Amino acid sequence: MNFRSAPRSDSPGDGPPGRRARRARPGDGVLSIKPFRRLWIALSLSSLGDWLSILALTVLAPSLTHGSDVAKSSAVGGVWLVTLLPALLLGPVAGAVADRLDRRMTMIVGDVVRGVLFLSIPLFPNLTWIFVAKFLAGVASQFWNPAAAASIPNLVPKDKLERANQLSQLMTYGTAPLAAGIFAVLSLIAAGLSHVAPVFKTNNVDLALYFNGASYFVSAVTVYFLRQIAKRRSSGDISVPSTAKAIWEGWQFIRNTPVVRGLVVGMLGAFSAAGVIVGLGYTYITQTLHGGPAGWGLVFAAIFIGMAFGMAFGTRPFGDFSRRRLFGLSLTASAVPLALIGLVPNLIFVVFMVFLVGMLAGIAYPTGFTIVGLEVDDETRGRVFAFFQSTIQVILLMVIALVPFIAGGFTAIIKAVTGSPDVQVGHLEYTSAGQNAVLLLAAVIVAFVGIKSYRDMDDRKGVPLREDLAAALRGEQFSPAPAAAASVNGHGPPAPHGLFIAFEGGEGSGKTTQARLIAIWLREIGYDVVTTHEPGATKVGMRLRALLLDTAHTGMSPHAEALMYAADRAEHVASVIQPALDRGAVVISDRYVDSSLAYQGNGRGLSNSDIAQLNSWATGGRMPDLTILLDMPPEAGLGRRARSADRLEAEPPEFHRRVRAGFLALAREDPPRYLVLDATRSVAEISSEIKDRIRQILPDPVPHTTEANTGSFPAITDQVADHG
Repeated sequence: MNFRSAPRSDSPGDGPPGRRARRARPGDGVLSIKPFRRLWIALSLSSLGDWLSILALTVLAPSLTHGSDVAKSSAVGGVWLVTLLPALLLGPVAGAVADRLDRRMTMIVGDVVRGVLFLSIPLFPNLTWIFVAKFLAGVASQFWNPAAAASIPNLVPKDKLERANQLSQLMTYGTAPLAAGIFAVLSLIAAGLSHVAPVFKTNNVDLALYFNGASYFVSAVTVYFLRQIAKRRSSGDISVPSTAKAIWEGWQFIRNTPVVRGLVVGMLGAFSAAGVIVGLGYTYITQTLHGGPAGWGLVFAAIFIGMAFGMAFGTRPFGDFSRRRLFGLSLTASAVPLALIGLVPNLIFVVFMVFLVGMLAGIAYPTGFTIVGLEVDDETRGRVFAFFQSTIQVILLMVIALVPFIAGGFTAIIKAVTGSPDVQVGHLEYTSAGQNAVLLLAAVIVAFVGIKSYRDMDDRKGVPLREDLAAALRGEQFSPAPAAAASVNGHGPPAPHGLFIAFEGGEGSGKTTQARLIAIWLREIGYDVVTTHEPGATKVGMRLRALLLDTAHTGMSPHAEALMYAADRAEHVASVIQPALDRGAVVISDRYVDSSLAYQGNGRGLSNSDIAQLNSWATGGRMPDLTILLDMPPEAGLGRRARSADRLEAEPPEFHRRVRAGFLALAREDPPRYLVLDATRSVAEISSEIKDRIRQILPDPVPHTTEANTGSFPAITDQVADHG
């Protein structure tokens, strides 16, 4: 999805105010963008450190344990437990905090803390300290990861975000085999050092932990020089919500946003299936398929190679195919090789199927992160990423821990029913068949969540999937003929219809500010947005505006005034609003018909029914889908003015009180169409409530081909625009 609009000072990727990150040329690779390249290096080093720490500590922990094999296994389990606990206990909290702190400093501090902790383990080789240090390092990671993930959309253009996420996730998981290779090389180095300089008396575990600590320090230095990660900024006196409220708002956002909810369902289902493969894999490969440790190593490598392949190349054949559709489709498709793993007990075949599962996961996972980056606004993004990352870790590790017991339970049931734990079907023999049953159950779950995610996230409803996919593979964009676009219930889809939002209120109520902020937010999450205002949004309207607001015309007849506003509005609807709605855009207008009803009706004393009839004729009956009324006492609004009053501002206080009463009366008469807000509160609080209300009525984002039509706000100030 590509929805970059006209350059703005607040466009994602611009970096801190007054300093722009380099805009990549169309032919550039995403790693040619210096800020992202630095973050990618830091992410790669951090991920490498995470994998190395797990390898080193799962070797070190049992060596420090005295007793039976059970005790040594428990020590290894303890390492996994302290790896799991931070995500389980702090995931949502860390995401909320990451949304409120300076992300760059969060990452620097997190890297330094982790580096110091891992360097301390060789100095204090104690099992208890291993658990404490690993837990504390995991806590730091819970803050580091969402801060890094939420920063990526601000460092790259929107059309390169998918590639950026692919590379980031590739290094997150692709460094696992690299860490294993480094760990093996460090064994040779440790042996060599012991022979050359016996005073060193080191081993590969200690070297791995030293290397691990160094990688975090290099990551911290890299992030330190990454100054394009903007600091958290506030506008005026903004009330910062408590962490508990921030977490609750994050959960509410996920629950109330179909796209994000579909991503959550899909990702949790997918990683549950991955947990089944990992949890059963060693036993299934070594014992059931008689592959031994070498066979397990082959399968382990296949899943990571498949993920790397999917992340690096998986989306390229699909061109401009909807990424929402691709996410659900790749999840659903992964159910097929997963089922075949359980149905065909052959090692070579299983290796190939595991590669396919990994490849499809490599397509789905970064695609999901890209959708979050595109469609979740910056103030909530950290919480959503933290939810994904922490919940995925918890689900994955819990399934890994529980699935052997579940498979054992199925095997016991099969034995109780048939008298044997094995099942013979033709020439195929399923040893300990409970494992196969769990694999098949996992495939069913993945298919279910994949279909559900596809339905929740589908942004091309009414467009046949097969034709749409075939066209994308040919490098084309499928556009169904009207007759062929009938929906499943036999009715053709409605003509494209956008969303019309009007901002209303008295002088100085902050309409223009809120309209601008909401327009920026909607563009950031993928919508074609046209921002406009009354009067004066057209060439005809600009001339009428000059007459209407000039203090030289203070004696203008109220009827003439109402007619001039209606004339401006007629041209406005015909040339700006209606064409934008016809193509499916979101139109945000600073004032509309209700301003005439309040100003010329209540304010001037004209008949509201006459004004309503006149404007209905002028606009063809076009009314907003939502009217946001920012209400405040007239004295407070007029007191915000920094410039000399125009013709309407110069009216006496009684006039403005009548206007306010008119707006409130209109809202009482038609509550479903209105959102009435106290405009004396902070800008941030008002924006948050407006976003919550708009989310309930948003259409699906339009394709990137409509981007060229995206409008932009005229260069006017709040003082000039706030008139009806």
